[in-house]
Amino acid sequence: MAAKWLKDTVFYEIYPQSFKDSNGDGIGDINGIIEKLDYIKGLGCNALWINPCYDSPFKDAGYDVRDYKKVAPRYGTNEDLFRLFEEAHRKGIRVLLDLVPGHTSEEHPWFLESQKAEQNEYSDRYIWTDFCFKGAKGLPYIGGESERSGCYILNFYKCQPALNYGFYRVTEPWQKSFRDPAAMATREAIKDVMRFWLSHGCDGFRVDMAASLVKNDDERKSATSAVWKDVRRMLDLEFPDAAMVAEWSDPPLALRAGYDMDFCLSELGGGYSTLLRDYYNHGGSIHGDRSAEDHSYIKKDAGGNINRFLDQYLAWYEDTKELGYISLLTCNHDTLRPSYNLTPEELKLAYAFLFTLPGVPFLYYGDEIGMKYLDVPTKEGGYFRTGSRTPMQWDSTANHGFSEGKEADLYLPVDTSADAPTVEAQEADRDSLLNTVRAILALRHSEEDLQADADLHIICSDADRPLVYQRGSLLCVLNPTGHRLESILPADIAESLHGEVLLKIGQASAENGRIYAEGQSFAVIR
Repeated sequence: MAAKWLKDTVFYEIYPQSFKDSNGDGIGDINGIIEKLDYIKGLGCNALWINPCYDSPFKDAGYDVRDYKKVAPRYGTNEDLFRLFEEAHRKGIRVLLDLVPGHTSEEHPWFLESQKAEQNEYSDRYIWTDFCFKGAKGLPYIGGESERSGCYILNFYKCQPALNYGFYRVTEPWQKSFRDPAAMATREAIKDVMRFWLSHGCDGFRVDMAASLVKNDDERKSATSAVWKDVRRMLDLEFPDAAMVAEWSDPPLALRAGYDMDFCLSELGGGYSTLLRDYYNHGGSIHGDRSAEDHSYIKKDAGGNINRFLDQYLAWYEDTKELGYISLLTCNHDTLRPSYNLTPEELKLAYAFLFTLPGVPFLYYGDEIGMKYLDVPTKEGGYFRTGSRTPMQWDSTANHGFSEGKEADLYLPVDTSADAPTVEAQEADRDSLLNTVRAILALRHSEEDLQADADLHIICSDADRPLVYQRGSLLCVLNPTGHRLESILPADIAESLHGEVLLKIGQASAENGRIYAEGQSFAVIR
């Protein structure tokens, strides 16, 4: 079962280099995060996911780790991160770090030793073929750059050699089983990294590319699952309150492998993208092509159908609700911001829906004010993703309050458009997206029936009716279209309904056994 504290948790994802710069060098840092903890708490988020803040050459924005146990100097020191844990805990906020277990930077000391010709304790820490002119048959590899006669396998970019967790199916003499002592040593090394941060106050990890560890694994990822089950046994014994969320996007597999949570995220197709980013399902591009068809369910009169999402989500939910949680998210550092194709009114409805479903939701920094996806040059391997990683927009001062440094020194440019949203402006507007998010999250925290483990029952999902779903004793109603929709409630639900509206966006109500929902409306009714 998942960590108990996740029951009433909402995460806030922070891309540290873009959140708040405390020293004027143009790059966000740990002390900047500490400065904004009260804002995060007031927003309604009581847990953080911080993207990698470890020492790195930053060829892939920190996902190329050079030292797992050292904070990158541009963010501060280890002591700063330890203080963040303490200050966050004092305010009732948990902190997950980003764990990158599948690969390191090519500058990591382990790899520098592994590529030496002379055998040493790190020779098998990575995956090598047995000859400099022998490739890896179906796996990406690099040859000709090492003293050692062999080619090494990559996990993603050229700068990210794959750590050796072994192979499920061994088909070449140079491949080692996932039970081989060398593969087990890699596993223990990652456990050691986890122990280090957990012992200093970290509450767990978001795990990057969680399904990528064991190579030639079957579709059920049985060997990779065995690795994570072993990690979970260590956590249960030594850090039983620690939590992990997988970047796996297959909750039935991830939760059975020992994870507390898995993201419902299938960006290149699938149920999740039909909610907010349906252009992905119609040849649309994560590279910025706005011409594709878009039938996103939340998009006003776009012809979306909620059952495209529910067909996948409900199967996963029923299969895993006793095991852990599915995590829905507004966006993350790898996706286009939802404001790319949705208006502020549509975003209100999207967030109301995401934050009233079961599981543990994640809010990406800036999405609460509708920050835009910007067309900016690539930075640190971001490419199209860079436009979702721009500095947080706090106020109307220079650099939108992100940094007191020079504009030319900023990690990425800020949004300079006249209508660039800011926290300051939206705090003064009672009906702003920011205040709507605060209201939704406050209700989620106050009503146990809206929290992670309360039951979900879909009452109506017909295309020509409002979506009506039940969380415990509460009824949620959503109409993303531009016109009025009605629905008749089942008699037993109608009889138990008091009709008290706890939260409302637009106009929606329940009267005389019927639901009435005006265009672009949402309501939670007791």
